[in-house]
Amino acid sequence: MHPQIPLTRDIVFIGGGHAHVLALRSWGMNPVPGVRLTLIGPDPTAAYSGMLPGHIAGRYPREALQIDLVRLARFAGARLILGRATGIDRTARRVEVAGRPPVAYDVLSVDIGISSEMPSLPGFAEHAVPAKPLDAFADRWAGFVASAPSGAAVAVIGGGVAGVELALAAAQRLGRDARVTLIEAGKALSAVGRGARSALLRHLARAGVTVIEDCAVLRVDADGVRLADGRFVPAQFTLGAAATRAQGWLADTGLALQDGFIIVDDHLRSVSDPAIFATGDIAHLAHAPRPKAGVFAVRQAPVLLHNLTVAATETGRLRPYRPQRDYLKLISAGAGRAVADKWGLPLDGAWLWDWKDRIDRRFMAKFETLPAMPAPTLPAQVAAGVAEEIGNGKPLCGGCGAKMGRSDLSATLAGLPQPRRPDVIWGTGDDAAILRHGAGAQILTTDHVRAFTEDPWLLARITAIHALGDVWSMGARPQAALVQAILPRMAPRLQRETLREILAGATEVFSGEGADVVGGHTSLGAELTLGYTVTGLSEGPPVTQSGARPGDVLILTKPIGTGVILAAEMARAAPGGVVAAALDSMAHPQGAAARALAPHAHAMTDVTGFGLAGHLLGLLEASGLSARIDLSAVPFLHGAEALAAAGHGSTLLPQNRQAAGRMSLGQGPRADLLFDPQTAGGLLAAVPEAEADAVLAHLRDLGENPARIGRLEEGAPFVTVDG
Repeated sequence: MHPQIPLTRDIVFIGGGHAHVLALRSWGMNPVPGVRLTLIGPDPTAAYSGMLPGHIAGRYPREALQIDLVRLARFAGARLILGRATGIDRTARRVEVAGRPPVAYDVLSVDIGISSEMPSLPGFAEHAVPAKPLDAFADRWAGFVASAPSGAAVAVIGGGVAGVELALAAAQRLGRDARVTLIEAGKALSAVGRGARSALLRHLARAGVTVIEDCAVLRVDADGVRLADGRFVPAQFTLGAAATRAQGWLADTGLALQDGFIIVDDHLRSVSDPAIFATGDIAHLAHAPRPKAGVFAVRQAPVLLHNLTVAATETGRLRPYRPQRDYLKLISAGAGRAVADKWGLPLDGAWLWDWKDRIDRRFMAKFETLPAMPAPTLPAQVAAGVAEEIGNGKPLCGGCGAKMGRSDLSATLAGLPQPRRPDVIWGTGDDAAILRHGAGAQILTTDHVRAFTEDPWLLARITAIHALGDVWSMGARPQAALVQAILPRMAPRLQRETLREILAGATEVFSGEGADVVGGHTSLGAELTLGYTVTGLSEGPPVTQSGARPGDVLILTKPIGTGVILAAEMARAAPGGVVAAALDSMAHPQGAAARALAPHAHAMTDVTGFGLAGHLLGLLEASGLSARIDLSAVPFLHGAEALAAAGHGSTLLPQNRQAAGRMSLGQGPRADLLFDPQTAGGLLAAVPEAEADAVLAHLRDLGENPARIGRLEEGAPFVTVDG
C-alpha cells in the first residue's frame, strides 16, 4: 500500500473557457499526484459559444450549450471556487476573488474569455446588451423573447461573423414580422472570403434583415439606436457584437498586455511572468497573432495542459503551440443552414448546418458523459460485512451525512453517567450542554463535518453556521469558538494557505454574530475535516426541546434537501446550478431568524444530520407530544425532489429511515426527503398559534423564507404526515 502522497503544488485556473474545460477533462483521466488543481469562476456552468446562435434561434435549449463546471471539477478532482477573480498579486502569488480571501497559486492559467461591452458608446451600458459574456446575454435574450410583442424590433451593432449569426438567429426566432437591423461602421463581414460574404448577405436579405454599412452608431437610446448620419433605428432590444474587450482588472496586474489581452509566447506563457499562462480569447499570441475564435482555444488545450504539468513538476520540456494559418469557419445562417469559409472557397447549404450541429454536439458530449474511471477494487479476501459497509462502491458522504445514526448514537449516549456537578444544568439529550452562568446559562456545543467541498473558505463558513445551530436553537448569544481542523497531508506553504482561508471564513461568520475565534487545534490526516467547539450565553432560561405545547405551530426556516444533493454531486449526478443553490442555502446564517423566534418559541431545535423527521421526533419525545405536518407545505431545495426520485440518497439515509416506524406517511421522494440529513439546516420552532403569523411576517421582513409546516397535538410521540 502506497503512503498518501502529500500536496505540494497549486495549479489554479481562472475561468471556464474552452481550453480550461478540455484540460480539466484530460486531467481527470490522468491527474498528477501531489498537485492541487483549482478552478475559479463566477458561475456553476460555462456556455459553449458554438451553439449560441442555435440557442438564440430557438433550436437548442439553454442546457444544451451549458458545460457543468461542478460535475467537471468533481471528475477532475479539482476544487471549484464559485467567485469572480478581480486581480492577481504576483508577489504573493495569490488570486484576488470578490467577497472572499485570495487564493494562492504556484502556477496560474487564465482563460476568462472576453466582453462585447462598448463603454465609450453613450447609452450602451444602460440600454444595450453585449453578446459576451454569453450567459448574461442568453439570460437577457430569454427575458426579451418571453415578452416580445408582434413585430418586435432588434438592432445588432457589429457586422462581423458574430453579429451576422446573431442577427439571423434573432430573425428566425422572432418570425417574419420582426424588424432586425444589422449596423456596421465599415464593411460587413470584412473578415470572411468574398464568396462566403455574398452567401451570407443573401441569407440576411431572405431573412428580412436590414443591413446598414459604413455608418457608425452615435448613441443607444431606450427605444433604439441613433446613427452618425442622423438616422434612427427603432429597437426594443439592442445587441452589441462589435467589440472584443478584455476584463479591466488585468490592467492592474503588471502583466504585459496588448490592447488589454495577456501577451503570451509560443508556450502560452506570459512574456512577463513565467508562473502565469493564458489561453483562448484572453491571450494575445505574440509569435503568431490570430483572430478571437474558439477553434484556437480548443487546439491550445493539450499544449496548455502539458506545459502546466511541466511547470508544476519541474520535469520535461515545454511544448510550443503553432496555430494553423487558416481554419474552417462554419457560420450559422439561420433556418437550418450554414455557410463554410476556408481558403476563400465558400460552401452553402443545409448539409453544412447538419455538419456543424454534429461537431458542436460531439464537443458537448465530452462533458455530458464523462469517462467512467475504474473504482478501486476490494482484495479477494476481506472481513465479513466490509462490502455491506462500503455500500456497493457508494462513496461516504460529507457533511452531516457522515455521522452516526440517531438510534445508535442515542443508545450509546444512554450509557453516560448523569451530570454530577451542580453547575451542569443539562447534559446529553438536547442540542447542547447547558452550564450555569451567573443568573443565566452558558451553552456548550461541538460539531465537525467531513469535507463536502474542497473550497476551504466556503467549508469553514458552512461548518461554522452548522455548529452555531445548537446555540441559536437555544436562543443564546454566540460567545466564543475553537477551531478543529484536520488538513490533508500537504507541504507547509499549502498548510498555511489552507488554514488562512479556513480562519477567514470562520472569523467572518463568528464575528458577524458577535463571537470571537479564540484558538483551536490542527492536525494532518487522510482528508479535510473541519469543526468547532462553540459557547453561547443566555441571560434567561434557554429554549430547549421540552417546552412545546399542544396547538403550537411548527415553523421551519430553511428548505431541506442538502443531503441528497451533496450525495448526488459526489456521484456527478447533480446539476451544477442545483449544487450552487444548495451551497448558498447552507451558507446562509440563522442568527437573525433565531433572535426573531426565541422570544416566542416554546421549543426549538436545528435540523441537521437526523433529518427533519428525526429532529422533529426528538422534540416530540422531549415535550411528550405528537405532530401533524403538511407535506405540501414543507419547502425543498430546487432539484432535491428530482434527485431523490432518481434514487440518490445520503449514506446516513437508511439509518434515518428507522424513524419511519413512528410516522404515518405515504410513498415517494417528498416523503423520503423528510429523512434527508441536513448540513447547516434551518431552525424548527414550536410557536403559539396566536403569534405564528406575526412571527412569520417578521422573519420575511428579515429576508428569511420561513414555512409553516404543521402543528403539535396531544398524544404519544408520533408524526402524521398529510399531503
